[in-house]
Amino acid sequence: MDATKFATFFGNVPTFTIPGRTFPVDVLFSKNPCEDYVESAVKQALQIHLTPNEGDMLIFMPGQEDIEVTCEVLAERLLEIDNAPELSILPIYSQLPSDLQAKIFQRSAEGIRKCVVATNIAETSLTVDGIIYVIDSGFCKLKVYNPRIGMDALQIYPISQANANQRSGRAGRTGPGQAYRLYTQRQYKDELLPLTVPEIQRTNLANTVLLLKSLGVVDLLQFHFMDPPPQDNILNSLYQLWILGALDHTGALTPLGRQMAEFPLDPPQCQMLIVSCQMECSAEVLIIVSMLSVPSIFYRPKGREEEADGVREKFQVPESDHLTYLNVYLQWKLNNYSSNWCNEHFIHIKAMRKVREVRQQLKDIMIQQKLSVKSCGTDWDIIRKCICSAYFYQAARLKGIGEYVNLRTGMPCHLHPTSALYGLGTTPDYVVYHELVMTAKEYMQCATAVDGYWLAELGPMFFSVKETGRSGREKKKQAAEHLKEMETQMRLAQEEMEERKLKAAQREEQLANKQEIATPGHATPRRTPSKIGL
Repeated sequence: MDATKFATFFGNVPTFTIPGRTFPVDVLFSKNPCEDYVESAVKQALQIHLTPNEGDMLIFMPGQEDIEVTCEVLAERLLEIDNAPELSILPIYSQLPSDLQAKIFQRSAEGIRKCVVATNIAETSLTVDGIIYVIDSGFCKLKVYNPRIGMDALQIYPISQANANQRSGRAGRTGPGQAYRLYTQRQYKDELLPLTVPEIQRTNLANTVLLLKSLGVVDLLQFHFMDPPPQDNILNSLYQLWILGALDHTGALTPLGRQMAEFPLDPPQCQMLIVSCQMECSAEVLIIVSMLSVPSIFYRPKGREEEADGVREKFQVPESDHLTYLNVYLQWKLNNYSSNWCNEHFIHIKAMRKVREVRQQLKDIMIQQKLSVKSCGTDWDIIRKCICSAYFYQAARLKGIGEYVNLRTGMPCHLHPTSALYGLGTTPDYVVYHELVMTAKEYMQCATAVDGYWLAELGPMFFSVKETGRSGREKKKQAAEHLKEMETQMRLAQEEMEERKLKAAQREEQLANKQEIATPGHATPRRTPSKIGL
């Protein structure tokens, strides 16, 4: 953490540094820029492994795919070498089941060297004892949000100098170590940023904006952030909140917005929960929202992908990924929340327990907000309509086979191969999606089929149904009425602001005119202040 930045922000306060116990680390840079970081890391690991020195290795890779390939190639190369000493190769990334994750902390048998291949999860979050050698690929995966098209891109970026130093430091936790960097010293100095770009500058700020509005911040663009996010991000978030009805035409918080601010969720999910109470399907929507707030619940173990996909297909509800999640939870509930059942069906038990906790917390908030929890039984179409009410601005229509375009931005979107709507045979004309993530293509995460008429009903500011025989006059009349309403609200808001300014000026004037009049003999003036200190 950059302590001086924090100290300066809070008014040049003193910093108190607590040193950790670290051993010296010998940092070795690559002589030439490396073309393929997986290949270079494998070569370096074998070189270390074939030396007689003891000590475990830690290899940093950007993501799950790279980790799996590195482990495979390492194992293959070891087999090719005659009487090579045994090496225990252990991957670690967030999607790995917890029992396999725990393996990296277990002591390996006598004389067997351990090689841990990890994402940046092993940079700060966990410390593995006995690591003497660190091999740093110099890359990590970052999620960067693009407000213009409302898409998260999960892409590989070079790490920062701060990351590089943190990774090297991992070699000196239990004794003196060595860090091999797969990039040159010149690249480190000239091409890596000193610090990672703060998350607030590369994420969707709708939640933060809603929180600041509920705290009474009027002008967000002038708000004093430590790292100011791009103006586009803030304006886009304000627009999104206005669409959902959390802000009125003048940017002030509406009663719905005030209620949404009580939930620790993304604004569309808050709105979905509140609307579900009116549509009487809140018990189901509560589960869906809880399922969306944890990372992926399904996993595909290496070598058993086909089997895992087959089991996953059994849960799928053909019209919707959201309803697939609901189905998984209800099945788990029927099986008495069993962990064995989860393991059999390739589901992360940890994630499901978290879902259950989140659901309980949200239910408590709903009860506190006097929102009723009702079930709609087996009529799940109403749930789809409720999802549509919160995500109608992320709607896409069918353009080709499995390809959609966003109705607002014209952005191409694709169904993810793991989606319940993928490979159905019949693809729905309109879908809404939870988020758009760019990996190999622009994939829609968690999509649900909706009716075109629902979009026109729930998102009238964007969509209308073209009907033959209806003239454009009505449409123009509607638009004029809408504009008039917005102008009225704006005028009222401006009058209110003027009034506030006038009152503030009057108050200051009164304070300035007020003078103390001393009355003789009324009270002896105190010679010492009544309060010592501040």
